[in-house]
Amino acid sequence: MFDFMIVGSGFFGAICAKHLHDQGKSVVVVEKRNHIGGNCYTEQRDGINIHTYGPHIFHTNNPTVWAWINQYAEFKPFRLQVMATAQGEVYSLPFSMFTFEKAYNARTPKEAKYHIAKNSQFITGEENLETAAIKKVGGKVYELLIKDYTEKQWMREASTLPASIVQRLPVRFTYDTNYFNDTFQGIPVGGYTQIFEKLLDGIPVMLETDFFTAALPEYKTLIYTGPIDKFFRYKHGPLEYKTVIHKHRYYPSENVQGCPVMNYCDKSIPYTRTIEHKHFEGVQTEGSWVSTEFPTPYIAEQTDPYYPVNDERNNAIYRAYKALADSLPNVYFGGRLAEYKYYDMHQVIESALNFCKTKL
Repeated sequence: MFDFMIVGSGFFGAICAKHLHDQGKSVVVVEKRNHIGGNCYTEQRDGINIHTYGPHIFHTNNPTVWAWINQYAEFKPFRLQVMATAQGEVYSLPFSMFTFEKAYNARTPKEAKYHIAKNSQFITGEENLETAAIKKVGGKVYELLIKDYTEKQWMREASTLPASIVQRLPVRFTYDTNYFNDTFQGIPVGGYTQIFEKLLDGIPVMLETDFFTAALPEYKTLIYTGPIDKFFRYKHGPLEYKTVIHKHRYYPSENVQGCPVMNYCDKSIPYTRTIEHKHFEGVQTEGSWVSTEFPTPYIAEQTDPYYPVNDERNNAIYRAYKALADSLPNVYFGGRLAEYKYYDMHQVIESALNFCKTKL
């Protein structure tokens, strides 16, 4: 009998597994996929580390988290710059003076703020993604770069989505085009998978094993990082997620799109973005791998859950599941899916480290 069974080998599960293993506890990890690392998994092809489930740029303001992850990989300094196409034009993201100059012909921050305020002065009613976005960047930029992209991505009207989604988008009244503001930013040389290999070294991992259907060894305590609604067999109904399909393609070209991430904002284009992976580490190769992301409807048990839809209805459903979870002895829930939170990597690492310190 194991002291602990951990369901999921992403950051939350792997950090807990290492912490317990270092304490001398017996631990087994159960992973539904055929690899460790969750959505952070990277795979090397033709000398290029492919971010299989979408781009993962590590960024944090927390020196403790930065010091922790640097124990497991060498990080190459990297500042993400994203480009976006809309109506035949290319724009730089995040929203900066480059964006406002192109959209509003605004040459100064004062002029940009004037145009944004002019667009948002008549907005009333309950705040949602649409109203929050117009207040942040003005109506024209919203229509160009946010509305169609968001509705394509989430497969819902922007006015029905929570404002919290757009609050994640940085807006600057400078010509700084770095996507993140964090003090510490980088990409692990050699990819993310090595980090999980080190965290799980010496710990048995059962790959391609479904916690709900497979024959499992006995255990005393469970740490569950999968979808919380599935754990309770959808007693209060399924939670909603945004999900995507990634299609990876090799090109016999040294440089396909000239940037790591290109967003496609027009609804007429069926995909949301393309990722050229070689730009993350700056490797020199004859060819290049490019991934294309296609939004697809989320269907529980049939498609992978990626991003929680934290609107009022779904948050209420989650709270009902959280009440059930809190009543269970010897069972802990953590991570993006189990907590129904839109965690970035640094946030789930911080959550896991705090959990280990206070609960284990």
